[in-house]
Amino acid sequence: MGRPRAFDTDQAIGAAATLFAAHGYEGTSVDDLVTATGIHRGSLYKVFGSKRSLHLTVLRNHLDHEIHPATAAIATLTDPEQALTTAIASYDNGPAAGLLLLAAAERAPHDREVAALVAEGIAALEDALRPSHGDAAPRMASTVLGARLRLRAARPTASKEH
Repeated sequence: MGRPRAFDTDQAIGAAATLFAAHGYEGTSVDDLVTATGIHRGSLYKVFGSKRSLHLTVLRNHLDHEIHPATAAIATLTDPEQALTTAIASYDNGPAAGLLLLAAAERAPHDREVAALVAEGIAALEDALRPSHGDAAPRMASTVLGARLRLRAARPTASKEH
């Protein structure tokens, strides 16, 4: 019988999400993940399989625990201005702020599974904006994501020394 896991998987996923959101997939090394999570390399691979698999787990977790709850709240709003303002203020703004945007730009063009998760997140936002914006929901979702991207660009993260 193996030893019991000596780390909290949810905390490890959260630490990985913060790294991936700040530095992207390519800018985050396995050594960075080991340091941030406090998990030994072997345990990281045993639990998550690979850096890519951990990234996919982080994205799924981000959708389930941040994006979908945010879009559910937005969908209850019928006033167009309130819905748009709420979406810009809340969408993709949790501890992993920017994660979906980075995944869309960096990994989705090269990874079908990442592309599917990104598409799910964007579709959730479009669906959430339909009650308030009708057929303009896709355009408004682009406005929200563009605003998030601009806010991210205005607040650069501390650079990482390599």
